[in-house]
Amino acid sequence: MSAELADAWTARFGDEVSMEETFGGLAVGVPPEHWLDALTFARDDLACGFFDWLTGVDELEDGFAVVVHVYSLERRHHLLVRTRVPKRAPVLATATGVYRGAAWHERETAEMFGILFEGHPNLVPLLLPDGFEGHPLRKDFVLAARVAKPWPGAKEPGESGHGAPSRRRVRPPGVPEEGPWAAAAERPRAEGRAKSARPPEGQGPDA
Repeated sequence: MSAELADAWTARFGDEVSMEETFGGLAVGVPPEHWLDALTFARDDLACGFFDWLTGVDELEDGFAVVVHVYSLERRHHLLVRTRVPKRAPVLATATGVYRGAAWHERETAEMFGILFEGHPNLVPLLLPDGFEGHPLRKDFVLAARVAKPWPGAKEPGESGHGAPSRRRVRPPGVPEEGPWAAAAERPRAEGRAKSARPPEGQGPDA
């Protein structure tokens, strides 16, 4: 079935699409300008009328991937259709005109990755509280909770009272090496070292 699907995509879009076999189905990559054509082709010509999900992937300097999973109830085949938008201007046409079920998936993806889905009927925040700044699923998003309080995984050997000290500094994931966030992350670590260096009450030099 995947060979038949691949032939159908090639016949329709030629060498403008890329394809690879994945677990459970065929993955097809299309340029953003063919995004709606590709989804319409999957729905109408390949009988993929069941919309499952849409999401984004932060691919760093390569931009953001947008991925849709659809399924044919009649022919029993899965399809992953994906495209990529640039990091600086992540804009893509909304899929809601092809699959109405994409509406809240696009709202979530817009909120978490900052991708603008042009033509969406109501692209308003879905999950995050009012006034939240930033897009949490971008890989450059700093997890403030790991800066505001000590992160257990940041303890080095010797800091917990067991084992020999280590010169290797362990930084919480998501916290940059430099800048105000890095300084804020170091503050609780330094306070923890100072506290552990103090002798217990009644055991100091003046006891």
